[in-house]
Amino acid sequence: MVGPGESSSMRLLDHGGVQRVPSPKLELFQLRGFASDDLCARLIALIDSNRRPSTLADHNGDSYFRTSETCDLDPDHPATREIEHLLRELSGIDPAYGEPLQGQRYDVGQEFKSHCDWFNPSGADFEKYCSVSGQRTWTFMVYLNEPDSGGATRFKAIGKTFQPETGKLVCWNNMRPDGSPNPNTIHHGMKVRSGVKYVITKWYREKAWGW
Repeated sequence: MVGPGESSSMRLLDHGGVQRVPSPKLELFQLRGFASDDLCARLIALIDSNRRPSTLADHNGDSYFRTSETCDLDPDHPATREIEHLLRELSGIDPAYGEPLQGQRYDVGQEFKSHCDWFNPSGADFEKYCSVSGQRTWTFMVYLNEPDSGGATRFKAIGKTFQPETGKLVCWNNMRPDGSPNPNTIHHGMKVRSGVKYVITKWYREKAWGW
């Protein structure tokens, strides 16, 4: 049974154009043309207007582990409302279970080394991040542009790499069927070699967002 903070493979695949990566290790999908060029351009402008250095939940001592910039998107901005509506229509997840939408900007040489989006139960900050809303369930990420070179997203455990394409969505279930975090969701936001990369990311939780 699908919980209120979760989507389902059946719902996603019922949407025209959604493709599932054929792997038994995780639920991973892509949808080209999810967001229009115009919407992507408006979201890029929002990210550029209010970005800050990206952070980590549990710092591992590597100052170069995540070197992008992040923007907390204004929930009342028309572009934010538009992409949130598209995400709800696709995922079927109650917006109450979603974290606020974020945008990320990657300049030349910037990356997010191999990581999982779920919070490590043994991590120092697990209680801080999960005591109210629980673990992360699903991730929905949309590429807003195509850098000249680099910037791919590589899922290490299954050897699958997604190249940035304007408006393309990639989404995955961070959990196993038994509800435990899935280590096979480890992925690497690879270095941008030329140009700049922009994405937006939407994370969902087990419980309603309460921060």
